[in-house]
Amino acid sequence: MLNTNGYRKIIHIDMDAFYASVEQLDNPALVGKAIAVGGGEKRGVVAAASYEARKYGVRSAMSGFLAKQKCPHLIFVKPRFSRYKEISAQIRAIFYDYTDLVEPLSLDEAYLDVTENKKGIPSATIIAQEIRHKIWEELHLRASAGISINKFLAKVASDINKPNGQKTIPPEEVISFLEELPINKFHGIGKVTAAKMHSHGIFNGKDLKEKTQEELVALFGKSGRYYYNIVRGIGTSEVKPNRIRKSIAAERTFSENISSEIFMLERLEKIAQELEQRISNSKTKGKTITLKIKYSDFTQQTRSKTLTDYIFKKDEFMPVVQELLYQDKLKNSVRLLGISLSNLNTEKVKPILVQLKFDF
Repeated sequence: MLNTNGYRKIIHIDMDAFYASVEQLDNPALVGKAIAVGGGEKRGVVAAASYEARKYGVRSAMSGFLAKQKCPHLIFVKPRFSRYKEISAQIRAIFYDYTDLVEPLSLDEAYLDVTENKKGIPSATIIAQEIRHKIWEELHLRASAGISINKFLAKVASDINKPNGQKTIPPEEVISFLEELPINKFHGIGKVTAAKMHSHGIFNGKDLKEKTQEELVALFGKSGRYYYNIVRGIGTSEVKPNRIRKSIAAERTFSENISSEIFMLERLEKIAQELEQRISNSKTKGKTITLKIKYSDFTQQTRSKTLTDYIFKKDEFMPVVQELLYQDKLKNSVRLLGISLSNLNTEKVKPILVQLKFDF
């Protein structure tokens, strides 16, 4: 959806420390304290951290052991995903007051296309302000927002004034903003890619823009074309409501490493039961079964098999899981096992996207 100037108006809403904030909301005794949602035991992992904990360097995906070292007074809270889903649905209902073009990325963030909106408000900046205000008034949670002409820019913008802030990048400022943006601030460019770019003299958007598409493809493969476009403000990806789920999975990290395949099968039986329930809840079927194995040295391996018919029951996919487990010799003792079902019957042919023309 484009406006008369050929630009979309895209908002990226990102809840601030969502899981931790919900825990503080439900338990006022935790307000103002350093908390981590997740496990603090030997194999525990931080799913989210309050801003009070982040000051000490506690981050999501960090081991609970390391988090406790960084912040000795850290309080660990067990995650309650049913509660987070409940709050997320209420937040999403606020989005739908303004537009039906909502693309959730997770429970705590989403893209909104408000080029044409239900309120008839011409300013996406004002819409973002109203949404953030409503979230606070109705749920007492804080959100940040980014507003611009495409999803990439909106995502980058939402990080600039976090927490509890927003940033608008209007069309006339897109190029200058991107030229000055440090390369490690580009959404989708991680530490490894940023280091490679630095080694080739690319430190900001202006440096990236000086490279030809051919040079970038030679350095980064297909991603080179993506980098060539985004630094010029070209983003053709539309906000896709009702995103199609591509896989359903269940996995478990063990308190002690496992080396016996018999014990692994026992664990996989329980994981399979959980997966069957999730498949049933989603009312889908799939053809591809994947076994995920993470070893004690943290290396990871996946083994997959695609069937001719759709399946959804544990009795149908568990024999395949067993076959995949014995397919190759295990490299080491195992700390995590997971099963996923993909190639689902919900997948559809991707729509053809039309490239936007930008007039600066």
